[in-house]
Amino acid sequence: MVKKPKERNILVAPNRNLSKKKKINKPALKSKRNTKSNKSYSLISSFKNFVTNIIKSILNLTFKLLFWVIFRIIIVVFLILSLSTLYYFSTLPEASFLMDDRQKGSVTMLDAKGDVFAWRGDQFGGKVSSVNVSPYLKNAIIATEDRRFYSHWGISPRGILGAIRINIREGRKPWQGNGGSTITQQLAKRIYFEKISSFERKIKEVPMSIAMELKYSKDEIFTIYLNRAFLGSGAYGFEAASQRYFGKSAREVNPAEAAMLAGLLKAPSASNPIRNLGRAQSRGSLIISLMEDQGYLTRAQAINAKNNPARLSQTAADKAGGYFADWVLGSAPEFIIKDANADVIIKTTFDKDIQLAAEQSLDIVFQKLKPGSEVQAGIIVMSPDGAVRAMVGGRKTGLAGSFNRATQALRQTGSAFKPMVYAAALENGFKYNNIVLDEPIFIEVPGGVYEPQNYSKTFDGSINLTKALAKSTNTVAIKISEEIGRSRVKAIANDFGIKSNIPLVPSMALGTAESTLLEITGAYAGILNKGISSIPYGLSSIKIQGDSDSLLNHDMNTSLRVINENAANQLTFMMMQVIRSGTGIRADLGERQAAGKTGTTQGARDAWFIGFTADYVVGVWMGYDDNRKLTGVTGGGMPADIWRETMLRIHENIPLKNLIIDENKLINELETANGVEFINRIFKGLGHKAKKNSDNDFKSLLKNLFN
Repeated sequence: MVKKPKERNILVAPNRNLSKKKKINKPALKSKRNTKSNKSYSLISSFKNFVTNIIKSILNLTFKLLFWVIFRIIIVVFLILSLSTLYYFSTLPEASFLMDDRQKGSVTMLDAKGDVFAWRGDQFGGKVSSVNVSPYLKNAIIATEDRRFYSHWGISPRGILGAIRINIREGRKPWQGNGGSTITQQLAKRIYFEKISSFERKIKEVPMSIAMELKYSKDEIFTIYLNRAFLGSGAYGFEAASQRYFGKSAREVNPAEAAMLAGLLKAPSASNPIRNLGRAQSRGSLIISLMEDQGYLTRAQAINAKNNPARLSQTAADKAGGYFADWVLGSAPEFIIKDANADVIIKTTFDKDIQLAAEQSLDIVFQKLKPGSEVQAGIIVMSPDGAVRAMVGGRKTGLAGSFNRATQALRQTGSAFKPMVYAAALENGFKYNNIVLDEPIFIEVPGGVYEPQNYSKTFDGSINLTKALAKSTNTVAIKISEEIGRSRVKAIANDFGIKSNIPLVPSMALGTAESTLLEITGAYAGILNKGISSIPYGLSSIKIQGDSDSLLNHDMNTSLRVINENAANQLTFMMMQVIRSGTGIRADLGERQAAGKTGTTQGARDAWFIGFTADYVVGVWMGYDDNRKLTGVTGGGMPADIWRETMLRIHENIPLKNLIIDENKLINELETANGVEFINRIFKGLGHKAKKNSDNDFKSLLKNLFN
């Protein structure tokens, strides 16, 4: 059989097969490469899984650890908080013991009529409760201090976090500024933690607040809060503050008054209505808005309260006695006022009407001053027995705690001292109508010669003592002082109550020594008191509140006779002429008899007018605190004007009274002396001089005239 020849296309199959091979082989080669890639991917994936597992394990462990730590911290904190709370709970007394925890008692001052005019020390007005206090006051406090008071359990986390956020935003430390404290926390701070750092206090406040919430009811906590809050001016508790500022109980305050009281909780000094009524009213207006927003006031009530802001009572408006109250308190026995824990009642000699008269007089006269003038003044009003009725210690009348120019300022008295010289002279044999020679005098002193001058720079020659005092003649005063002895003049001044140092120098007769207005006014009261010293006093009695018996009464037996009554009457007459025709003529009171003396120091640094009627003694001083020279002011000018204005006001309803009974007799005798003085002037060139006895002198001069 013939074999068929192989077909040429045999190659096709192989080729096809080859192609198929290639198609089969190629994937084989590719698979080999993918295997390597897969191995790499697998390694990476495994590594990632490993790392992920490690991270997960770490995170899981960390979470478990943190949970374990936090959980245990929470447990520890809870235990500490619980134990602290239980401890504080066990130490808390009954609510009644926490109402008044003052370390020292208060001082209430009564005026001469028995009315309250001033408070000092820590004042507690008595217990009020959340039940009987004015609902406006209760709502004002809650709206301002703790709107969730009746819903929280002592602390407010939301309030604390909010306060921290505000503090940080305003650039303060977290615990500085706003505290987010609840009323309970504030109470805890007030009672137990006021003197420790803010951070430590905040930590301790939490368990104590919770303990208080467990121990006391909400009403008890609020009641304690009402009675312990400090509200300025020494007032502890809302009852004391309400009485202090408004003269009424905290049970009776209206919305405006309630808002002002609540506003004192944050800033009892800065918002004190006595110091800054406008600021206190503005703060009250904000609280009224809060009360309206929280539904405690209607719109109409809020508008009415804002349009009629709270105003101070008259007693509060009078600045709590000011200079007078400070002086009286300083004169009270320390063991009673400073060391006693009881509330003290002081009866004083203060007269509110007279005080007002003195303040008004000062204001009226000082309207003449240039705007911005810094000149100061002091006024004392006193009864003949030394009882001080009013006191102005500076132009800013009524300010408590201020420098008192009436009692603390030592100033040269100038010619206001001369009545002491004449008192010594009259007590030692001189008479009001004696004639002396006004002429240049020369006194040897260490370092040279003392040559005093009169204010007029002239000399009058023969002059009687009354006229010399009325004209305030310097040479005559020095002559008399030198003749009777400086030590006698000093002794008289000391006995009349001028206890300041008086150097024994010739110029002492002209008032170069320093004294206070209170001292020298008291000395003049001794002249009015017929020569018996009148020691200034303002405290009549002291007793413990609730007691009927006084612990201390003013001793009326401390006075002594300094000059005889006849000498006192003569001196009074001489001082009456100062006002009628002398340097004090601007002080004239018309029909009412008055006596006084001007005083202007060397260099015009101090100006005085001190004088009296049958009922009162009034002393006035003017000058600068820095001892600058007064311009155009003498004792007979503005001080005399202030004196007159004061006297006219305090005598409005007082009948006329004579200072001396035998005035006409004294006037006649003085006219005789004036005749002698006239004749002496005629015969001055002939060497005829008057002697002390004016009658004999007059007769001798008549003989010489007609012979």
